Amino acid sequence: MLLTLAPGPDILFVIVQSISQGKRAGIAVALGLCTGLIVHTTAAALGISVILNQSTAAFQLVKYAGAVYLLYLVWQAFKEGDTSFSMKEAKNQQFISLYKRGIFMNILNPKVSLFFLAFLPQFVSAELGKIPFQMIILGIIFMAQAFIIFTGTALFSVSFSQRFFSNHKIGKYINYFKAIIFAVIGIRLAFMEK
Repeated sequence: MLLTLAPGPDILFVIVQSISQGKRAGIAVALGLCTGLIVHTTAAALGISVILNQSTAAFQLVKYAGAVYLLYLVWQAFKEGDTSFSMKEAKNQQFISLYKRGIFMNILNPKVSLFFLAFLPQFVSAELGKIPFQMIILGIIFMAQAFIIFTGTALFSVSFSQRFFSNHKIGKYINYFKAIIFAVIGIRLAFMEK
């Protein structure tokens, strides 16, 4: 839980989407991020994450794909920047789009794969047998707590934004703030090492 609460790309992503588009948007992103964890859990359980750890080319490919995707989100946020901020809840189509955005955001972060590869085996016992199955169970537990924390973060962010960003003079800069956050995360991802 402390690892999930630690400031990082995922929780920042939930916060900015919740502030800019409401609680449904935050929950959609939280669901997407947690769905992305299924890929990382499976990769760790099957040993696929080892490829990312051992192959510099594979790591760089995923890393740069993630950075490019985040820069695309920066462009989207700047496009929305001219529209005045309003806390309209995400519609069904937006919900699905934000859900997919959360999945891509998570899958295209190679650090998450490496984290799962390093983290999950510490809680596996060879005596209990079926190590891949144990890792999948641990991954499910991690996803469940992450979803609870991300959803709580989304609800808190919406409550905070309704109090402090209801003023349209402040509110119209939210999309620009979101773009800056995405840019920082994308640049950080592009320059990170294993």
